[in-house]
Amino acid sequence: MGGGSVAVVGGSIAGCAVALAVARGGAERVTVFERAAGALQKRGTGVTLHSSRYGELEAAGYVDAAMPWGELRRRVWTVRDGEAPLGRAIAAQPFPFRAYAWGSLWRELRRRVPESVVYRPDAAVCALEPDADGVTVQLAGGERERFDAVVGADGYRSVVRETMFPGLLPEYSGYLGWRGSSPAPWGRGPRGAGRDGTAAESASVTGVTDVMDAMDVAGAADVAAAGGAVDVMDARTVVFPGGHCVMYRIPGAGHGDPLNWVLYTVPPQLPGPQQDLRTPVSLPPGALAPELTGYLRDLVARNFPPYWAECVLRTPVESTLIQPIYDLEVPHYAAGRLLLAGDAATVARPHIGGGSVKALQDAWSLETAWRAGGDWREVLDAYDADRTAVGATLVGLGRRLGRAQVEETPDWSAMREADLEAWWQEQHRGSDRTSGFGGHAVSR
Repeated sequence: MGGGSVAVVGGSIAGCAVALAVARGGAERVTVFERAAGALQKRGTGVTLHSSRYGELEAAGYVDAAMPWGELRRRVWTVRDGEAPLGRAIAAQPFPFRAYAWGSLWRELRRRVPESVVYRPDAAVCALEPDADGVTVQLAGGERERFDAVVGADGYRSVVRETMFPGLLPEYSGYLGWRGSSPAPWGRGPRGAGRDGTAAESASVTGVTDVMDAMDVAGAADVAAAGGAVDVMDARTVVFPGGHCVMYRIPGAGHGDPLNWVLYTVPPQLPGPQQDLRTPVSLPPGALAPELTGYLRDLVARNFPPYWAECVLRTPVESTLIQPIYDLEVPHYAAGRLLLAGDAATVARPHIGGGSVKALQDAWSLETAWRAGGDWREVLDAYDADRTAVGATLVGLGRRLGRAQVEETPDWSAMREADLEAWWQEQHRGSDRTSGFGGHAVSR
């Protein structure tokens, strides 16, 4: 189907990917409305793409090796072991992922959006008026514009989803993620290819001597004396009663690659007024109760191996935030001339390691449906049929992994490698083999 006008509400990773998809599919006029006025690339959190999913998306033209990335190979499950600086490694699993800084991945996707697409920052969509032949978009400033179709890529507080399914909101899981980005404990690690296709800067596995040169971490001397080493291509999962913390490096600027970390746990009941986390919200540093920050820091000090505790506790306050964890399924990804993509459609808990993959695959699926469909109904029906079931499957897996890693944690300290592997396989029992940790496999 050629021609037509499309509005994309939301201009982050999902929004840029969708704009690219409909432009490549043949839309005549595409406009992206992004409510943020500043540059989104300043967001410093990390995201990952499973290497196999990356290969599929690269072949589809949504990502390539020029995007700054860091290689990850193993996931090391780690528990505190007395005062041993690095703790005890319970098990190491293959972890074939590519790590990105959220902002740099967004910047590269934004750069790929054709110049014919109108990208409007500081343009908040406050209402939509759908009818049989299109949708009228109303902006907060009063401006109105009509389109043949509207795609909601506006996250878990989506105005497009609210129009499609009034009152349908993400459901709070009962726990939160505390996340941040701390100064690099290892200098630079192996890099992806440069834009000219030549091999970029490379480094061998970094031992603790390099760690000590890069930053003054309490306990680093003890690590070196014990012959320990920190591999820059390892993702680390530090486990403790009632939660876990995932850590991995992301490509950075300057002298090192920051350590991205996110800690999942059930928040305590604190005295005084409490933030209602049942309503979708993200809490920046200024919105955090000092008591909650103190609780989380004390939890790290008590339960993390000393070296990894210091990595978290030395994170600048201004680079930390609280992300309550939510679930969301929608009955349909498309209804009338309205469509959903990314977190506007499905919010699966981050434990699946496939949030960015799903957003990019949503765009790819929409492009495929657009190219194959002869009219709007065929396009929307094909997109809905492809993505709704996938989203529901990933939400179910995220819930199982959240229950096992946060809500009903095992006795981590008693586990050995065989125990953890059996436990991990149990969490995936009965899962669709095409949708698992790392996202959904499109290739058959």
